[in-house]
Amino acid sequence: MLNFTDVTEFILLGLTSHPELQLLFFAIFLMVYIITLVGNIAMVILIRISPQLSSPMYFFLSHLSFADVWFSSNITPKMLENLISQTKTISYPGCIVQCFFFIAFVHVEVFILAVMAFDRYMAIGNPLLYGSRMSRTVCIRLISFPYIYGFFISLISTLWTHGLYFCGNIEINHFYCADPALIKMACAGTFIKEYTMRTLAGLNFSYSLLIIIVSYVFILIAILKMHSAEGRKKAFSTCGSHLTAVTIFYGTLFFMYLRSPTEESVEQGKMVAVFYTTVIPMLNPMIYSLRNKDVKEAMIKAISRTFLSK
Repeated sequence: MLNFTDVTEFILLGLTSHPELQLLFFAIFLMVYIITLVGNIAMVILIRISPQLSSPMYFFLSHLSFADVWFSSNITPKMLENLISQTKTISYPGCIVQCFFFIAFVHVEVFILAVMAFDRYMAIGNPLLYGSRMSRTVCIRLISFPYIYGFFISLISTLWTHGLYFCGNIEINHFYCADPALIKMACAGTFIKEYTMRTLAGLNFSYSLLIIIVSYVFILIAILKMHSAEGRKKAFSTCGSHLTAVTIFYGTLFFMYLRSPTEESVEQGKMVAVFYTTVIPMLNPMIYSLRNKDVKEAMIKAISRTFLSK
């Protein structure tokens, strides 16, 4: 029986053992990762340089893109390396770092989505007081909470990982150091880790989702009170992108973390994890840019300025 700290490295079994599929997956996920980096970094820069994107909504959106970059970069580079490598290992410190930053940025993202829902309620439900109540100071305080709380919860969760024991098995049935896969391969110390993982995930995901649901209940009430059809259409359009991102992200997270780790759930979890670690960070800037008139206009102006300056 080996304590977690006695393990020097793990073997990541990855998505598939077929060499021909590994090369195909490498090409696909490399392209996805490049699009993710370009899209999210471009979104952050665009929001910073565009005067028409200076409202709190875009301030929070820039932090969502920032979190997406780190969230994807924590997982994808190692996954790409193992797809074309023969060893497919990850060191003990590397596994700890992956666990820590994965849990941290999952919580950062879910609470940023909650903050964005609250911001939409303030903008639609109290438009006359929106500017004063959502001041720069208030926005900084609101956006600080996801980072502080997310990293605090991650520290607690990662420390519990040290209670796992492994009976000579160092093969992780996943493409990154995921808690469900580590729990499934451990032979002792799993009860506390699994209990705390499911409890913290359930409470935090449910609490942040509750904030979103309550915010949208009040948003819907405010929209129904509007007399202008144009006002209702504009209100729905500003919420559409956020609701799409929330539905995709929370759906996959609940599927992944609120089930007991079994062979079947870990295998299914790998497919789901591919979606929320690589695809969702790529989709977020597309969802917000394609469905948002202000972002599209700012993008056109930025591109025009770039070509005119040349």
